[in-house]
Amino acid sequence: VQLQASGGGLVQAGGSLRLSCATSEGTFYSYTVGWFRQAPGKEREFVAAARHGNMGTYYDDSVKGRFTISKDNAKNTVNLQMNSLKPEDTAVYYCGAGRTILSNIRSPLGYVHWGQGTQVTVSS
Repeated sequence: VQLQASGGGLVQAGGSLRLSCATSEGTFYSYTVGWFRQAPGKEREFVAAARHGNMGTYYDDSVKGRFTISKDNAKNTVNLQMNSLKPEDTAVYYCGAGRTILSNIRSPLGYVHWGQGTQVTVSS
């Protein structure tokens, strides 16, 4: 499965961005898709995930209430709507997909396929 992440950019604190993860190979329906981010000098960290089928969504506490992950099965995309952005949200954002078991949903090790990353910069 090849993934393409897009939608990053530069935004002021309090603003919004919408990231998209697309695949041209089949559908995301049977995959868990996660968004992770990595800031310079830091490890890749979990942001949000949508489980296969419609089995639920999960968020890191740092983004809960501000970010929303959604699957658009008709368009084969998984979107991450990011509102009320903060400077600490600045990072390269990656989408990953896999047949991920629930216990691994917050770990990069739970995902086999990755997109190339998209830069999100939030200015104060």
